[in-house]
Amino acid sequence: MNTDIAAGKWKQLKGKVRAKWGQLTDDDYDRIAGRREQFTGVLQERYGVEKDLAEEYFDDLRDKSKDQ
Repeated sequence: MNTDIAAGKWKQLKGKVRAKWGQLTDDDYDRIAGRREQFTGVLQERYGVEKDLAEEYFDDLRDKSKDQ
């Protein structure tokens, strides 16, 4: 299964991510670049979110991006 969000979709989804995770910096977004492992790592660093929860949130974003 693909665990990444295509670059174009990631650019569109950043606004939704910014609304929920406001402490993320532009550097964080560049580092994440739509990749699941980086996303979960950044959320763990900035918010102390458990890995499972961060992965769930990423999967929800990825699934929603498929519908658009």
